Amino acid sequence: MLPVLKAAAGGEVAIRECVSRIGNEIGLSEAERNQLLPSGKGTTLASWVGWARTYLAQAGLVEAMRRGHFKITGRGRSVLARGPEKVDNALLLEFPEFREFKRRRKPNGSDEPADNGAVSLDSVTAPVISQATPEELIDSAYQEITDELRSTLLNRITLASPAFFEKVVLDLLIAMGYGGSRTDAGQRVGRTGDGGIDGIINEDPLGLDIVYLQAKRYAPGNTIWVGQVREFAGSLVERGASKGVFVTTSHFAPGAKTYVERIPQRLILIDGAELTRLMVRCSEASCHFCG
Repeated sequence: MLPVLKAAAGGEVAIRECVSRIGNEIGLSEAERNQLLPSGKGTTLASWVGWARTYLAQAGLVEAMRRGHFKITGRGRSVLARGPEKVDNALLLEFPEFREFKRRRKPNGSDEPADNGAVSLDSVTAPVISQATPEELIDSAYQEITDELRSTLLNRITLASPAFFEKVVLDLLIAMGYGGSRTDAGQRVGRTGDGGIDGIINEDPLGLDIVYLQAKRYAPGNTIWVGQVREFAGSLVERGASKGVFVTTSHFAPGAKTYVERIPQRLILIDGAELTRLMVRCSEASCHFCG
């Protein structure tokens, strides 16, 4: 992972360029560069570079840019400034995002073998899961791909405009079955003086009940506090509404979650992790916005 992180330190880099650069760095022969995985679908070197990029991204040390490209983050530069001899799982576990990533990858609570950071190109398998059945291996690989997709989706949404985010939220709810068709199910309201209401969507095809939406596009690490949730709940009261959905790309403070359990209105909080989970589950939304 350290060579991949260093390769990204000079600015945006393509994965293919990174593979070639690292092959030169460690002095691989032509045969070693072309060594294939057992499936025949790609080289061992490209596979390990891909896994390294994924792990670094989950820890917030690099970030995805346009397709097949990535670059180092401020956190990644801070890690390089330490002058580490290697970057391995033990180092990445310093960061809460990576700990959460590892927790999601182990739904049965089992631990993976200790990682000493040393990777040999003689080993052509992906990171090992001890005593796993074929079904568990497939599930683990699927979860890895899904996590990468969710990370990419969240990054793209965070970099987009607030208006685009509001449209994402509306289209997602329509993809989930709210309101019927795109033409009459919902509308974006977000503008000055909207009272914290960014969108309105029919809960059912006949429009018998209305759900009010608020969408806050915040960078990772920012928090939605109880005051912002209370303000949105107040906007519902002013409109005589009983249902609302508050969506953010970041996360909610514990006090905000406690607050919505006490109020008479039915208010659902969706943070960045839940947002991308729903987008992946609703393939129409994830395909539309992931490209």
